[in-house]
Amino acid sequence: MTSSTQQDPLTEGEALDLGVPVVDTDVLIAGSGAGGLAAAVTAAYHGLDVMVAEKAPVCGGATSWSGGWAWTPGTALARAEGVDEDREQFRSYLRAVLGDRYTPAAGEKIDAFLEAVPHMVGFFHDRTSLQFVTGAKINDIYGDLPGAGTGNRSVGPAPVHAREFGAALLKKMRRQYYPTSFFGMGIMAGQDLSTFLKASQFKPEGWVHSVKRVVPHLLDMVTRGRSMHLVNGTALTGRLMKSADDLGVDIRVNAPVQRLVRSAEGRICGAIVGGPRGGRYVRARRGVVLATGGFPNDVGRRRDLFPKTPTGNEHWTLAPEEASGDGLDLALGAGGVFDADMESPAAWCPVSLVPYPGNRHGVFPHIMDRAKPGSIGVRRDGTRFVNEANGYYDYVSGLISATGENEAVESWQIADSTAIRRYSLGFAKPIPLPLTPYLKTGYLVQGDTVAELAQKCGIDPAGLERTVREFNENARRGEDPEFGRGATAFNRFGGDPEVGPNPSLAPLEKGPFYAVHVRPGSFGTFAGIAADTRGRVTDAEGMPIEGLYTAGNDHASIMRGHYPAGGINLGPALTFGYIAGRHLAGVNTYEDDGTVDAGARTDAATQTDTVTQTDTVTQTDTAHAPERGTEGTSA
Repeated sequence: MTSSTQQDPLTEGEALDLGVPVVDTDVLIAGSGAGGLAAAVTAAYHGLDVMVAEKAPVCGGATSWSGGWAWTPGTALARAEGVDEDREQFRSYLRAVLGDRYTPAAGEKIDAFLEAVPHMVGFFHDRTSLQFVTGAKINDIYGDLPGAGTGNRSVGPAPVHAREFGAALLKKMRRQYYPTSFFGMGIMAGQDLSTFLKASQFKPEGWVHSVKRVVPHLLDMVTRGRSMHLVNGTALTGRLMKSADDLGVDIRVNAPVQRLVRSAEGRICGAIVGGPRGGRYVRARRGVVLATGGFPNDVGRRRDLFPKTPTGNEHWTLAPEEASGDGLDLALGAGGVFDADMESPAAWCPVSLVPYPGNRHGVFPHIMDRAKPGSIGVRRDGTRFVNEANGYYDYVSGLISATGENEAVESWQIADSTAIRRYSLGFAKPIPLPLTPYLKTGYLVQGDTVAELAQKCGIDPAGLERTVREFNENARRGEDPEFGRGATAFNRFGGDPEVGPNPSLAPLEKGPFYAVHVRPGSFGTFAGIAADTRGRVTDAEGMPIEGLYTAGNDHASIMRGHYPAGGINLGPALTFGYIAGRHLAGVNTYEDDGTVDAGARTDAATQTDTVTQTDTVTQTDTAHAPERGTEGTSA
């Protein structure tokens, strides 16, 4: 669906006149990433009938291909680790990062997030199959700003074995993103990854850990045809899907939401949902949640909104192809507003293209390698343009700013032999794996000298030699006077603690030297559907469109196009999905501690004659699974 297919919602009569089967539910969720599944689980826990309609043949969206970490400041899990921060610290940090974009309206959304996020984590961790681990060592990116955190502001999904899900549910789950896997095996950021890397340093604990992880994975691949040890985003969506399944949520794949339906009273009351056996009219008594993953694959909108992307094709997203703007189009057709007034329209990430057989390619996100000592990023003139150890968003923002209007937005990540064999460079793996396959496909470029490498890449040789010489002189002293690399805890954590005096810096000295061609990419979009603090889609006057909600990357970013910390997509996605689910159910007290939700208003969820006295749900201590049948895996 593209912007040219926007259509007004059908009336109930028009929907019935289509002659398609009619299915009744309380809540219809369009999309199955973190935001949509969070809304589904929350609403179902509070007793509502819920259907999830996923356009793709599998669930999970971009969430399944992500690292799975969510920025969730102020949780009970953090306090259990001895970190008890006042909410004003989080506001101070976000004010410093957002600057002028921290407007009163933005502040209201941020306050709604900060209030609900600890309860969201408590609810899922204590009441569902979604178990979290804390990011004790994950720092906020801009550690020199007021209020920046140095750990325990993030949670990630606990690893889980896929046998817990059952064959039918497992069939609907999106698999691990192959380019970031080890031959299909996911590696969790943090202790799992750092212990793996010790194998390339010939440390026994690294080899033992690798054998314990790799051997069962290979057995799973032979016997099951897939990895069964789920981590990162696959663990997050897998645990959410199991939670939804436990609560009786009707999860359908190959089921795109094609057109909304509006009642005579002006309320969104359902949608036409497609499927391989034809469409259905799904009547949703409480409302519809749009959570289809934003528009990163909408080439037209990329052309119009993404800087220095003249045709829209000069950008490579990490999101699945189904994330093409469907939810945004549905919202606009219903009178919603496209909120594109962002610092950046998307969550930038530097990527490289991995050649596959059959003239195909994978998109690899440069998350870890940029921060490692012995590696730098340069443009075609051979100069650096950014602190490579800052966030992935900063890398692409710096690259875009440094690129002229008529130049291609591109860079090369350069490393010497020590760095590439110890840490990796992009998709190229460290010891014990050979570099030959990456060189044969052209993914890696090798030069015996810096000048030879530059010539092979089309980089100015004199410029690169000068940059490397100056960088090396400063790196030996642990300094980066140009960009301050290694000055923050975030930078140093991404480096190598065994390298001194600055774990982020080491000279590029040992040949041969290597390069990977890096291009602008994204995890998803920041620009999106305007909504209020309850997740309700709003119209041009800022008034909620009754019965219509949004979550995930369809929902306009509360960070206003900035990237203050890792997980600022997933944290708000989970939280506003949770908020929407609670509002749809008319719940006023929090599940984890019984306190009153000061910002909750239940008028939109209850002002309909289809909601009877028996529909009212009170807080319970156990999950409620409505008894009902489903119609298989496809609509």
